[in-house]
Amino acid sequence: MQIKPIKIAILAMGGEGGGVLADWIVNLGEQNGYFAQTTSVPGVAQRTGATIYYVELFPHSAVPDGKKPVLALMPMPGDVDVVLASELMEAGRAVQRGLVSDDRTTLVASTHRVYSIAEKSAMGDGRVDDNALIAHASQAAKRFVYFNMEKAAEDSGSVISAVLFGALASTGVLPFSRSQFEQTIERGGVGVKPSLKAFGAAYARVAEGDAGKAESENKPVDMASLAPRDPAVAKLIERVRAEVPAQAQPIVVEGVRRVLDFQDVAYANVYLDRLKKISQFARPDDVALIRETGRYLALWMSYEDAIRVAELKTRSSRFDRVHKEVRAADGQIVAINEYMHPRVEEISEILPFASVGRWLMRPTWGNKLVKSQTKSGRVIQTSSVRGFIPLYLLSGFKRWRRRTLRYQAEQQRIEGWLKQIEQAADAHPALALEIAQCQRLVKGYGDTHARGLRNYQTVMSALERNASTMSPALLGTLRDAALADEHGTKLEAALRQYALV
Repeated sequence: MQIKPIKIAILAMGGEGGGVLADWIVNLGEQNGYFAQTTSVPGVAQRTGATIYYVELFPHSAVPDGKKPVLALMPMPGDVDVVLASELMEAGRAVQRGLVSDDRTTLVASTHRVYSIAEKSAMGDGRVDDNALIAHASQAAKRFVYFNMEKAAEDSGSVISAVLFGALASTGVLPFSRSQFEQTIERGGVGVKPSLKAFGAAYARVAEGDAGKAESENKPVDMASLAPRDPAVAKLIERVRAEVPAQAQPIVVEGVRRVLDFQDVAYANVYLDRLKKISQFARPDDVALIRETGRYLALWMSYEDAIRVAELKTRSSRFDRVHKEVRAADGQIVAINEYMHPRVEEISEILPFASVGRWLMRPTWGNKLVKSQTKSGRVIQTSSVRGFIPLYLLSGFKRWRRRTLRYQAEQQRIEGWLKQIEQAADAHPALALEIAQCQRLVKGYGDTHARGLRNYQTVMSALERNASTMSPALLGTLRDAALADEHGTKLEAALRQYALV
């Protein structure tokens, strides 16, 4: 029987220890009677492409004295024994490239997500369905071992490479014992104790059959145990329980939290007032319309203006999150640079007096002065006092938001959108649901918001002109066309195709 090398591919992003994992496997083989070779092909960037590390192991016992085996430099489709992926999308990329085969490949992957640039930049919800990725990977691999390895690493105070190494050891696919794996970590001499802890936790989880389970990151709100301490907030929750169908309450509670965080209790009551009015027009059993209107109404009412952006960028929780993400040690200095490029429109929209904002929008000397100062973007270091204070002061404009030009414009648009939902809610609930979901077109701030709003207004104008003939499916088609192309080219083509221009 011909002895073949053991072929292992590792897909990891920058900073996740893919190189360390490859070195561990090489050292494991070399210290236990195997020839080992590793190569790496770097990706374009940390998220647009991962680095692929490739390791081949071949036993000394199968090689004549004085000879060395010739090992491959890169993985080939259908010819890989083990694939280790540090993130779920990377597991999907391995399947797409043909590195995973159902007759031989053991696939070990973490289920956490680091969203790709394409997912983040999509005009709508561009996220790839995690369940679909898991289903495809399960079908493609001979054995698929998966769980949230990032969380396991954090719980152990280690890095994901140690968790992957432990999961790999527990699969038994490599001809080495647990002690041989652990000795490899010890020989590394760096972060040994936390690495062994992470290794052990992963090894036990796979051995006990607790791997291969998708873990939900977002658990629904438990309405029964929800009891806010603040009396005003407690009244909001009681309103939700009294006015909203039980199936829609969890999403509406999240909506209340969002608009409350955006402004105040009074604004959250406006949110519930608007949703209650929709309920009066909707059919009693139309839970989907209440849920989706509640979802998108909260998103629209918490629109992103410069005040909101400044508030989010200066929160202590954000600084804590950044320190955690870069794994900064206690006392280590982390510099956070923000690229800001405010247009005259964004400045005009947040001034405490709408009349001043309208004046600044006109071609006056003030407009020309502001434009001359905002031609190019600026880098602001929010981790410094000099950069933090201006943004912190800007976030304080929140108390005057209701006076601003942007607030007035957004409330007018929201009321127009809700009116169209009301008109269709009873006679044509499916169309009303599609109208509610059209809010997905309006997102972001600056140029992104302007393009999305333009596409939204184009779709709504088409609906108004063709109200008697517009079907839910056709409106959904127009919305999808608008989401597919931020410049509106595909939307215009769809309008011409269906003679809606």
